Amino acid sequence: MALYEHVFLARQDLAQAQVDALAETATKIIEDNKGKVTKTESWGLRSIAYRIAKNRKAHYVMLEIDAPAGVVAELERQTQINEDIIRYMTVKVEALEAGPSAMMRKGDRDRDSRRGGERGDRPDRGDRGDRGDRSDRPRRDFDGE
Repeated sequence: MALYEHVFLARQDLAQAQVDALAETATKIIEDNKGKVTKTESWGLRSIAYRIAKNRKAHYVMLEIDAPAGVVAELERQTQINEDIIRYMTVKVEALEAGPSAMMRKGDRDRDSRRGGERGDRPDRGDRGDRGDRSDRPRRDFDGE
């Protein structure tokens, strides 16, 4: 069986329970057609790049799927019919990611940086020291008048 990642965006005015029900519906479609969902991640309500059907935000949900190709066709057909889902994308992958997806790791990074955590990609600047008295330096924008 092939491996897929299926991400869909649900309308912003849905409650989280309704979004979870959409994910359960997608899981049921996959399992009824002899496939299986290995992981389900809800990425929460996020802003989208441009308005889609008067929505400025959307609930993001990702499913990792291990299923034959016909299952994906049926899942996409059912997704198109559902008016609560405004966008979706299914991608065939070589291997499923172990652990949290990149979007979930990004959220952890953002929370760490808000708490003042050290960033590993930027060297420590240390103490710059005293820059000296600045009154003896001429101003570049001052013409002397």
